Amino acid sequence: MAKSVEELVEDKIKQDLTKLNISYYYKTQSINDEIDQALRAYPSKSGGEGKNYPDIKLFLQTPELRKIPVMIEIKGTKGKLAKLKNGEVENLNDKGEAHYKNISEYALNGAVHYANAILDYTHSYDEVIALGINGFYKDDKTKDLSLEYAFYYLNRKNLSLPKKIADYKDLSGFSKEYLQDFVSKIDTLCLSQEERENLIENLESDIETKLNKLNQFLHDELLNINPNARVALLVGMIMAAQGVKDKVAPLRLEDLKGESGTNSNDGTIFINKINDFLEYKNLPAEKIKMVINDLESAFIHSKLWQQSGFTKQVENNDQSPLKKTYAQVLQNILPLVRKLQTADIAGRLFNSITKWLEVPDNEKNDVVLTPRYVVDLMVALCRVNKDSYVWDYATGSGAFLISAMNAMIKDCESIKSPKEKESKIAHIKAYQLLGVEKRSDIYLLGILNMILLDDGSANLLHKDSLKEFEGKYEQGAKKDQVFPADIFLLNPPYSAAGKGFIFVERALKKMSKGRACVIIQENAGSGNGLPYTKEILEHSTLLASIKMPSDLFAGKSSVQTAIYLFEVGTPHNEKQQVKFIDFSNDGYTRAARKKAKASTNLKDTDNAKARYEELVNLVAYNHTNLHYYKDCFVQDCINLEGRDWTFAQHKKIDTKPTLADFKKCVSEYLAWEVSNVLKNTNNTKEGVNFL
Repeated sequence: MAKSVEELVEDKIKQDLTKLNISYYYKTQSINDEIDQALRAYPSKSGGEGKNYPDIKLFLQTPELRKIPVMIEIKGTKGKLAKLKNGEVENLNDKGEAHYKNISEYALNGAVHYANAILDYTHSYDEVIALGINGFYKDDKTKDLSLEYAFYYLNRKNLSLPKKIADYKDLSGFSKEYLQDFVSKIDTLCLSQEERENLIENLESDIETKLNKLNQFLHDELLNINPNARVALLVGMIMAAQGVKDKVAPLRLEDLKGESGTNSNDGTIFINKINDFLEYKNLPAEKIKMVINDLESAFIHSKLWQQSGFTKQVENNDQSPLKKTYAQVLQNILPLVRKLQTADIAGRLFNSITKWLEVPDNEKNDVVLTPRYVVDLMVALCRVNKDSYVWDYATGSGAFLISAMNAMIKDCESIKSPKEKESKIAHIKAYQLLGVEKRSDIYLLGILNMILLDDGSANLLHKDSLKEFEGKYEQGAKKDQVFPADIFLLNPPYSAAGKGFIFVERALKKMSKGRACVIIQENAGSGNGLPYTKEILEHSTLLASIKMPSDLFAGKSSVQTAIYLFEVGTPHNEKQQVKFIDFSNDGYTRAARKKAKASTNLKDTDNAKARYEELVNLVAYNHTNLHYYKDCFVQDCINLEGRDWTFAQHKKIDTKPTLADFKKCVSEYLAWEVSNVLKNTNNTKEGVNFL
């Protein structure tokens, strides 16, 4: 086996950095407290609890004061630069677990491991450069040293996927002369749509696994806590762990000291940190008070800040249950949350957390997450744009508002002035979204979702939309003014009156114009939604009825649903042609395997994306040049009784015979005649033999 020349390589790299006037930190030297702490907290390269020591650490600082950490790992044996699989750094095995053999043996893999520690466990850094360097003798006789480099870039916006920067033969890209070109290269690196979808799928599976483990831990350790309070604990702990850059430091595990004082116990420390976090997120005082009141029951009134009486007798029983739980959240949940902050995070938490909730049997179908691609479909059907005012009367985790917000911000790309664009986006977040949610546990998830995605949760209200909400802003600068809604999106509680259509009727009555899109039990449109379906037609027009796949909520609910689209503010005219579409084949194949990845449970097996695009073009823009749904689309009128809204009630059955029908009948008749002739012939032969 070749002798390692790692020390020689390390010395050479340090000399090169010195020549380039680049400051660096050696293996055991502190780079700063935050990164040092992250490297200590992260699993070691071998998977244990030992510390992580990159061979060399440094910062690249641009003229714009952008400070990018660089983690350098060095090896000194031929073939030890990088271990890749399908072109990607192989730091995870097929089960999604850390591949510690690769991490410890290959330079780039080790550097990526350190980079992930920074992205997962620091607050201040959203990007890291991982640099693997390997050296070996070209010729053992001449002792000529050959060096090879692997420059990779990781960014939270790219869900921390290591992306190759370029093939460099030395460190000159770090020099002042070439730094701008180097930074320009990393700023062009982005995820393909396929990469993003694959990463999110893996993160979804990972977060579900780890949330299930956390729930089991809470079940085993926190013996006396209400299962629904677990959601409040998780939400509050994620808020406390976030902090606000340059304003509020994240809560550290060592800040929880297990004291019993009214103002110094672990529960109070959590609440104070969460309160500071919410204040610097510019939430209205009313919203902060409401959230804190909900969280105090879990963090203070539950007495989980006490050291005994609530947990099993295990190691570290000098720690409060809150501290033990927080350690689990910091280690297993927070890294995934940070990666998912570029996506609909609560939607991904929601699917797992709903298993924690105690929900009455008649409300099981109410607590079901609308699939993200269906949410986006409904936003597209409503033609949401930057000037829309969108509300949702049963907000849940906020998925409809998040999708609408993304569409509104995308539409802002047409604004040429950067200042005007920034102002418009701020206005969208602060004033153009409003949601109402009755359940406190789910409401907290929605708050968390919208705060972490850095949008305006100011108008996310914790209320009963049927009894307490009057259609007005209730907080902030526009308090008591009417919310000028022109888009309504909803997946209502199906256990409510009219299968949930009571929510639709109440909301549409408060709107003067716009569109409304609802996914609801299909039979609500065939009489079960009365009297609300009839009342809706008095002030709104039914534009489309879309029969959705029967297994849309596979594993969650067996309800047959439909999407109903309305034009608000114009009473329905009996001469109005309504579009009826059978969308039961949307191109996806679904399963409900509990431990399977998202891609296993949802597969695009028949041009799903093209089918969804065709549906939007047909319903929202009246395109009738159909490929997939030519035989699944009819236009017909409805009466004003509110009971004939389903596709099956308007499906045309063509009774006119075609040439193909005639040929089929003739063929079947001839086959029957031949069969009879053969049968008679056989009978005759059998008769002769008998004689």
